[in-house]
Amino acid sequence: MLTTVLDTAHLPAADRAAAWVAATGQALITTRTTFLESDRLKARIQAMALGPVQLSVMAYTPLSSQRTARLIQQSDPEMYQLALTLSGQQSIEQARTYSSLGPGDLLLYDSSRPFAATAGPNLPGARAMLLQFPRRLLPLPEKTVAPLCGAALDGRAGVGLLLRQVLTGLADTHADLTSADSARLGATTIDLTATLLAHHADQQNLVPAGPRQRVLFEQISAYINAHLHDPGLTPGTVAAAHFISTRYLHRIFQRHGTTVGDTIRQQRLTGCRRDLVDPAHRTVPIAAIAMRWGYPRPSDFTRVFRTATGMTPSEYRAAGSGDGH
Repeated sequence: MLTTVLDTAHLPAADRAAAWVAATGQALITTRTTFLESDRLKARIQAMALGPVQLSVMAYTPLSSQRTARLIQQSDPEMYQLALTLSGQQSIEQARTYSSLGPGDLLLYDSSRPFAATAGPNLPGARAMLLQFPRRLLPLPEKTVAPLCGAALDGRAGVGLLLRQVLTGLADTHADLTSADSARLGATTIDLTATLLAHHADQQNLVPAGPRQRVLFEQISAYINAHLHDPGLTPGTVAAAHFISTRYLHRIFQRHGTTVGDTIRQQRLTGCRRDLVDPAHRTVPIAAIAMRWGYPRPSDFTRVFRTATGMTPSEYRAAGSGDGH
């Protein structure tokens, strides 16, 4: 569950800066923070637990933040933090690496090393997500990770895009996640982070087989979701798109307790059910909805839909039911 740790809108203006420093020191790591426009200071932080991983969503007016060697000596939880900029401009310097970040950029930094960061400098400031996890959980050697701390990582393509989609998806669906779901997804975010870092270090072979397979599963799942409209989407085409054998593809999905065919069918039917009861699609012909989700033959769609729900598409739409029964 995503819970609000602090929202300065509910505090007197004079107390907001101190409250932010205290809240981030407890929820994240201790820093020395100065708001650049203290008279218009606004800041909010929300957080959710993903097992030993924490995901935070933050918004703040322009500020500068420092983690000094003295603060590290006083308290160091030995965490990696992966930041995703959602809006605004930010910059950070760690280990003599300086990066300027805009929306879609990712950046890793280390709580055990000093850094200086700035958000802004203009209103309204910046919004960001922060993934925080113990350093020991990242399955990469420190000598591989250290040169990447403070360096901007592209979140617009490849594994970076997938990681960004997972992080924003977690914030959007947090209310529907069980504790077991959250823990598994926390492990997935670490696997994706390791794969992204190994890619940037050109050391993909350092990622253990288990995390590589989990990342591949997430990539394939994202590919399937993006191609549900294609009637030719089959295990064979999915395997070919990822340069693996169909047998290996089936093995990956079996390890996750499902099959490729079931995944495609369930996601298509979920999309169809949602559109059939959506008031915005009330006048859209059922055949057009079926086509949109990869069913070009109305008779095939009706048969598959009735098998899954016990109702024809027209009966389902008339009932206005979205629970799948």
